[in-house]
Amino acid sequence: MSGNFDRTLSREDVLRRRASLLQRLHIDGLLLVLLLMLAAGSLFVLYSASGKNWDLVIKQATSFGLGLGAMLVIAQFEPRFMARWVPLGYLAVVALLVAVEVVGHTAMGATRWINIPGVIRFQPSEFMKIIMPMTIAWYLSSRSLPPSIKHTAISLSLILVPFVLILKQPDLGTSLLILASGAFVLFIGGLRWRWIIGAVTAIVPIAVAMWYFVLHNYQKQRVLTFLDPESDPLGTGWNIIQSKAAIGSGGVFGKGWLAGTQSHLDFLPESHTDFIIAVLAEEFGLVGVCLLLLVYGLLITRGLVITVQAQTLFGKLLAGALTMTFFVYVFVNIGMVSGLLPVVGVPLPFISYGGTSLVTLLSGFGVLMSIHTHRKWIAQV
Repeated sequence: MSGNFDRTLSREDVLRRRASLLQRLHIDGLLLVLLLMLAAGSLFVLYSASGKNWDLVIKQATSFGLGLGAMLVIAQFEPRFMARWVPLGYLAVVALLVAVEVVGHTAMGATRWINIPGVIRFQPSEFMKIIMPMTIAWYLSSRSLPPSIKHTAISLSLILVPFVLILKQPDLGTSLLILASGAFVLFIGGLRWRWIIGAVTAIVPIAVAMWYFVLHNYQKQRVLTFLDPESDPLGTGWNIIQSKAAIGSGGVFGKGWLAGTQSHLDFLPESHTDFIIAVLAEEFGLVGVCLLLLVYGLLITRGLVITVQAQTLFGKLLAGALTMTFFVYVFVNIGMVSGLLPVVGVPLPFISYGGTSLVTLLSGFGVLMSIHTHRKWIAQV
């Protein structure tokens, strides 16, 4: 009898210690498990998509390690501490974007990177994906909501500065994502519906103006290819046509790992970056894609739960914007690869190859963990 009693106490004590350990480390267990699942799955898919290139797999695994380390470090800081440093972070990243214009590294016709020879090459616009929603959340959290015309105009000006700098690189996909991340904070902050309707109405004339005065020829061609991929099947329409072929050939259960033909026979360009989900669909079929979407859905749901449970206005605005921006990442990439949206060069979160974007995404989830685990518990009376 006493032995059973002792065993019961011991088991409960172990569970209590595990829970307290996660709390002390400011780690959200569910988010961590989902992210590790994506990390493991991405390395398998990348190995196949890169043509069994171990160098890329090792670099991606290293980036995951750095990103997880950054996530755990960021989770230790209280949201109010991060809020104090947001203005400085915004100015620093804007300065880096200006530096890209002056001394940036050019590759494939775009100047998006800062290259320190022998040390690192990074893309400052990736950092703005976190700094932008943090900046707008910091600004609005100390103002009355819904935001007035004055505060809305100031918020939009803070958004437009990096948007224009990134658009000039040129990087239309990233600039639109950063615009969306800032706009989500305004939306969550209670932006009046008449202003939202006015902004939606203004999309058409703005799009026409961008077509004639902003977009480069290759960006215009992407839009035309989206409308009719068959108009240039051996040129600009090649990627979309081959991507659809890879997705369709996978069927329900796929051809099997390393058994895909579109990527291994080099029919599918950029198979390890923007179009990697086509490789996944070909080798693991509809079942594999649905499992990936399930994990993404759980991540987004957890982010929304953290948003609802956030106890500060800054935390609520920031958590909601980060979660909705992550959804847009997934939606845009899958829509792009399946031909539902124009090609804009947005990678698939956690699956596509890319060091800076991976570290940035994991840092964003570190912010979510910080918001959730630094809550003040209120005693129930």
